[in-house]
Amino acid sequence: MVVEGLSLFVPPGTSALVRERMAHLHREAAKWRLYEFDEREDRLKEIDFSDRGNTATRLVHWTDERAVRERFADSIAYVCSLMGEVEIAVISAAEIGFRCHGLEFARARLMQEQGSFRSAPQVVFGVGAEERVLSEQNNALFTTLLRSVGEVRHAEGPRDHPLWRLHPERWLESLVVENVGAVDERLDSGCLYSRVPAFSASDRAMIDVLTVTREGRLAVVELKADEDIHLPLQGLDYWSRVAWHQARGEFQRFGYFPGRQLSADEPLLFLVSPALHVHPATDTLLHYISPAVQWTLVGIDERWRKEVKVVFRKRATRDFRLTIDD
Repeated sequence: MVVEGLSLFVPPGTSALVRERMAHLHREAAKWRLYEFDEREDRLKEIDFSDRGNTATRLVHWTDERAVRERFADSIAYVCSLMGEVEIAVISAAEIGFRCHGLEFARARLMQEQGSFRSAPQVVFGVGAEERVLSEQNNALFTTLLRSVGEVRHAEGPRDHPLWRLHPERWLESLVVENVGAVDERLDSGCLYSRVPAFSASDRAMIDVLTVTREGRLAVVELKADEDIHLPLQGLDYWSRVAWHQARGEFQRFGYFPGRQLSADEPLLFLVSPALHVHPATDTLLHYISPAVQWTLVGIDERWRKEVKVVFRKRATRDFRLTIDD
């Protein structure tokens, strides 16, 4: 049996995100068709997904991290005195997060003082839905939480402990942010952004890592710590949004990559997952991505919590076959 292609039928007015994804599929590998079906009027309308002129996507201005860190200097100094290896994540101009290998245990945010127009930093702590405002009365509880997280959240920690198992992708992201060159030696560890908001149509998501090569070419790094069939197409979603804003010169206008000369070449896409947790359908899905998207599938050692070490890299050739570099 030969499957010639795929036709998708969606309700009226809901094709924008699907159209954006289909625009980057391989036109020669299969025939793709997209329709909006109006059930009330029994009307079928074919959608031209090659036209992305009215794509609804927007980029968020990047916050000046230096100014934010100065704003929360006292809170940062206090938490660092309790946990030397703490990771500081700038969430917005008025909020930062404190993390240990990707696990967020506290935030500092600006709150308006009662009876005044002034704002002052306030620290809240807790893991998950549990959240408390830090005060003199519960400071001992905060110190205990940090000690518990620090004792468990490391490569040799107890694997059955909830704090060790929580948010593995955030853990992997924290290691890649620390040394993105471990994924590919072309990537610049000194110039990257993590958890970049990516808006398109009605969809809001976060790009795991946005960086550049040493030659200034943009690169999207999508991470999965566990087996996930969505890895290729989710990475393609983010690549598409980055390519859209890059073509309009918006990244540096919105505060990203200051002082860097960005290449006009389209972004690179890196899909990273533990080698034994790459979904079996991944190679099949990659076969149908447009050759214009230069993707690399990176399989890393299962013991990535100790060290992010590449086991293999796969890239596509123009005749749709996969090549293994390592």
